Amino acid sequence: MNSTLKYLIREPKTKTKNPSLLLILHGYGSNEEDLFSFAEELPDNLLIVSLRAPLSLDFGGYAWYGLQIDASNNTVSNIPEALVAKETIIKFIDKLQKKFSFNPQKSFLMGFSQGSILSYAIALSFPKKITNIIALSGYINTDITTFSEKPSEDYKDLDFFCSHGTEDPIIPVKMARKAITTLEENTIKYMYKEYYTGHAVTPQNFSDFKNWISAILDK
Repeated sequence: MNSTLKYLIREPKTKTKNPSLLLILHGYGSNEEDLFSFAEELPDNLLIVSLRAPLSLDFGGYAWYGLQIDASNNTVSNIPEALVAKETIIKFIDKLQKKFSFNPQKSFLMGFSQGSILSYAIALSFPKKITNIIALSGYINTDITTFSEKPSEDYKDLDFFCSHGTEDPIIPVKMARKAITTLEENTIKYMYKEYYTGHAVTPQNFSDFKNWISAILDK
């Protein structure tokens, strides 16, 4: 598949005509190898693709969009870059669909932190692309999200697994809880879990979303 983006791929161990995709978006300062470490522990029938963000950072690692600290010591996202990243990922999903003909109803978009923020934005803006979302340690950024005017119709197939650390110093847990309120307001199906941890994915967190994935695949 031609793409300027770097990625890792694990094709299904059992070949199927319309596989279930798991597309992984890493967090700020990380890379495509981070969450891909989960791959061998996930169901064999998944097509797993882990995408590297396009922006290189001075201290190593990659980002989907830039972050700055403002005069009040708040972290500010570069919205134009975030919108470009969102569009880039959507085009990549379309390329995957063309090559593999994956089943959107049994496919997954998983993101951590910055990748989670983009996963929320993509799902709520384009709910038919991939219907199952794993949002780890993220929140809904309304500046990059286009909400449906017909949520009961457009969002009826969406299903979210959302999780957050109660001690997260990077993205406070209250932001994740606010995202859940937004899902509820739009009558979107979800499972929400909190863990006594910081900005991280615990073994229990992994076990929980792995079981959630398996339950959807087994339907």
